[in-house]
Amino acid sequence: MSQSKQIMDSDELNRAVTRIAHEILEKNKGTEDLVLVGIRTGGAVLAKRFQEKMESIEKKQIPFGLLDITLYRDDLSEIGPQPNVRETEIYFDVSGKKVVLVDDVLFSGRTIRCALDALIDLGRPKSIQLAVLIDRGHRELPIKPDYVGKNIPTSHDEKVVVKFKEHDGEDNVIVVTEGES
Repeated sequence: MSQSKQIMDSDELNRAVTRIAHEILEKNKGTEDLVLVGIRTGGAVLAKRFQEKMESIEKKQIPFGLLDITLYRDDLSEIGPQPNVRETEIYFDVSGKKVVLVDDVLFSGRTIRCALDALIDLGRPKSIQLAVLIDRGHRELPIKPDYVGKNIPTSHDEKVVVKFKEHDGEDNVIVVTEGES
C-alpha cells in the first residue's frame, strides 16, 4: 500500500517557475549569451516554461534545447537490454554560452553528472548553471543547484513525482511513500 502527499499544486508550481525565471535573469544580468537546456523529460518541460516566462519578461528570444543523457548513464546495464534513447535537440553552439541546465528533481546528482558530460561533448560553455524544481537531498556527488523551486527532505523509500499538464494533464508535485501491503 502506498501513500501520497501533495507538495506543490498548480499555482505553487507556476510561482516557483516565475521566481526561478526572474532569478536566472537577475544572476545573468539579462539574456546575453544565455541558453536553456532541459534534460529529457521533466527538465525539458520545465526549461520550456522558463524560456516562455523569461522571453515574456525580457522581450528577447532565448535559445532552448533538449538533452538526452541515456547513453551517459552509469547504470545503463541495469536499465535493460534496450534503453529508450531519444534525440538530443540542441541546434546552437554551446561554446562560450551561459548554459542553464534544467531538471525537475535533483536527488543523487548522477543524472546531472551525465548531463554535464553530454554538454561538454557538445562544446565548451562559458558557464553551466543548474535549475531544478525540487531538491530532495541525498546527494552522492558534489553537485549543488543554483536555482531551486522547493527543497523537500525525503527518505530513500519515498519517490517525488512531478506532473506537468503537457504530459500528465495536470501540474503538481507529490511525494509517494511505499508502505507494506
